[in-house]
Amino acid sequence: AAFRSFANSCRVVAGRFLTVLSIIVWSSLHPECEYIFQLEKEEQRCQREINEHRNLSSTGCLPVWDSVVCWPRAAVGETVHSPCPAVFSLFSNSTGTVSRNCTSACSVEDDIPEESYFTTVRLIYSIGYGASLCSLTVAVLILVFFRRLHCARNYIHIQLFFSFILKASSVFIKDATLFAGEDIDHCTFSTAACKASVVFCHYCVMSNFSWLLVEAVYLNSLLLSAFPRSRRCLWGFALLGWGVPLVCIIFWIGSRVFFEDTECWDINENSPYWWIIKGPIVVSIGVNFLLFINIIRILVQKLNPRLIQFNNSAQYRRLTKSTLLLIPLFGTHYVVFNFLPDYSNLSLRLCIELCLGSFQGLIVAILYCFLNQEVQNEVRMRWMRWQETSYGVVTAGAKGSQMDTPF
Repeated sequence: AAFRSFANSCRVVAGRFLTVLSIIVWSSLHPECEYIFQLEKEEQRCQREINEHRNLSSTGCLPVWDSVVCWPRAAVGETVHSPCPAVFSLFSNSTGTVSRNCTSACSVEDDIPEESYFTTVRLIYSIGYGASLCSLTVAVLILVFFRRLHCARNYIHIQLFFSFILKASSVFIKDATLFAGEDIDHCTFSTAACKASVVFCHYCVMSNFSWLLVEAVYLNSLLLSAFPRSRRCLWGFALLGWGVPLVCIIFWIGSRVFFEDTECWDINENSPYWWIIKGPIVVSIGVNFLLFINIIRILVQKLNPRLIQFNNSAQYRRLTKSTLLLIPLFGTHYVVFNFLPDYSNLSLRLCIELCLGSFQGLIVAILYCFLNQEVQNEVRMRWMRWQETSYGVVTAGAKGSQMDTPF
């Protein structure tokens, strides 16, 4: 009897310890994950009840867990009423009931539209980033290989191209880490590798926006004839493009480690520390948009020195071409959702920022490298020199290259 009393006491103490421990663990969870663990607990209880009544009659609707409610066995035509799941208490204090009608036959749609939608989005942006990665790599090699193309303008282009390359690579690394398997629970998945991939992705995205800002500042200075021709200015651009994002990402890592070390650091909804990264990006997009408007104003003035109304369609075409060329270079399309919450209009936001944004690097490489007349002349001249060396023939068009593009 004494031993039994001691065992009961130990059981009570252990139960209280587990209860306290569960409260501590739950309190450190992200709010989005609390209801998932509660649902898992309800599912385990439901499965035990299903196993206990497994040998009973199989007529009618069998007991089942539908991911939210544990439904008991019911006869055909019977409507079963059940109180709202306890997990709803995390979102609202109101109570109610849910009902389910047992019919003779029913079918379940296997294809979930949401899953199909996100699979399509992921496929599109994977193609976009892959095409951008290949084209940008070729563009960087061209600008580095040909010495006659080495200048401040192309130096900044190379840095921008490289930031696009890192951004595309970081997206593939992050996807490979976070979506390695369909059975990964993102509310409990927390490894050093996945956190490192998220940090690297955020840094590359910030660096890309920083170099878009550098391009806008540089072009604006060129048009105003106020760009200082010195290496210090280029080093300053490099510090803005690579250094500022590094400082921000270090502060963000510290805030996540000490104040919000949950999951894989990939959930940022309602997190005040997310503004350490989002804030500079929002500012850079806003400044880029203002510089974009200012450059368009300068171009209009240069096309119309006397501020006369446009009467020549060629002027309209030149202005339209310049405007369209600047949109991908400055990332002006990001201003559409720049000042809205992260989860507003999510479907449209994914299409614009992921699908269209993934092809931005490809468009920039085509417009500012492959279609650049200066680059084409230099490649053509090198090709003619190779023909001269191989066949002893050279054409008059290979005598030199002409630098004809302002940016």
